[in-house]
Amino acid sequence: MVKGMKEFIITTDTTCDLPEDYIKKHKVRVIPLYYSFGDIVYGDKTNLEPKEFYDKMRDGAMPTTMAVNPDSALDVFSSLLDEGYDILHIAFSSALSGSCSVATTVARDLCEERQGANIRVVDSLCASLGEGLLIHKAVKMKEEGQSIDEVVDWLENNKLNLCHIFTVDDLHHLHKGGRVSKTTAIIGSLINVKPVLHVDNEGRLVPLNNVRGRKKALNSLVDQMEKRLPGFENKNDIVFISHGDSREDAEYVASIIKDRLGIENFLINYVSPTIGSHSGPGTIALFFMGKQR
Repeated sequence: MVKGMKEFIITTDTTCDLPEDYIKKHKVRVIPLYYSFGDIVYGDKTNLEPKEFYDKMRDGAMPTTMAVNPDSALDVFSSLLDEGYDILHIAFSSALSGSCSVATTVARDLCEERQGANIRVVDSLCASLGEGLLIHKAVKMKEEGQSIDEVVDWLENNKLNLCHIFTVDDLHHLHKGGRVSKTTAIIGSLINVKPVLHVDNEGRLVPLNNVRGRKKALNSLVDQMEKRLPGFENKNDIVFISHGDSREDAEYVASIIKDRLGIENFLINYVSPTIGSHSGPGTIALFFMGKQR
């Protein structure tokens, strides 16, 4: 970092799905997104363990989700400014949530009110550990001494090379989230169709193809990765995989990648409730750098 330049802190949302020990080790500040079952609201000090969350969904309970609360963003940003930091906020895709808009508005207002305040908000156009992998890249650059401007420039120039490929186990959750029709969900479930989807350049969830059976869907994730990897092999020292309480399947995907592509390092973690509410139990999502989304 340039001598005399203020230190900056990276902030993000709970939708980044990074493990708690990673968050603490690298001093990332996380703004909570809330979710509820009935009248009980979770997401900050009160939270469900991931398995408990997914078991409730398996038992038929349907959570509802909320965007970032402006007061939560204000509290985090204000406290960091009070401590003398600049802020780089890497936000959940604007196409999937209003959280990026909330953070942008709060940041703008604070910068207008406080002389010298510097808050940069980057719309990641990413979700889950895709957002998490983008944060990981930013963390590495920050820890190597690069400035907030250098990190923001890299994020804006490279975020569309951050590929998301995923599959879900139950089409009905995508139907409830408005991603597939009721007819598609019913027929697909009857004939054991598993969709393979991705996040496009606008940050939206978009179907890629359908396959018959769970194991073929998991293999198809790696097929899609292989198509996008040429030219980016040396930019994937680590691959991130998130799962909806399906660790064994996540490990299976990692083993296929290791065998076929020679990548050795993986970070595997749960899909958080905000995203898991729409994708459901059994979701497997793969994140890496590639030539196109």
